[in-house]
Amino acid sequence: MQTRNQEIAADVFNRVKEIKQNKDEYKSMADKLPVLVQTAGLAQALSFVEARGTETQKQLLKDLSETLKKIVKIEQLQNQSLPEYSRETTSLQEYLHLTRQVMVALLWYKRFASSVLDS
Repeated sequence: MQTRNQEIAADVFNRVKEIKQNKDEYKSMADKLPVLVQTAGLAQALSFVEARGTETQKQLLKDLSETLKKIVKIEQLQNQSLPEYSRETTSLQEYLHLTRQVMVALLWYKRFASSVLDS
């Protein structure tokens, strides 16, 4: 049986290795998004990428959302986008939990984007 961290890592690896176009842009956003979340906050960072990001940057949001649906089992993401869910989360505890889960997943995206997309 795998730990949640191992499941996240496996899912992220499979998603990152499927990136064929604009690898540098995807890698750049994977590097920047964790810092943006820490400085601006989860809802603001995700909303910024959703509103101003390129298609490649938005692909990272889609991939992140799919990872959270599959591994962390956030059912509300079935009907909402990740930025929308982060804005509409009702309690502080849920928001903080979501932020922690997103940061764990983003750490793996950053690692794999650096290693897999460089080759």
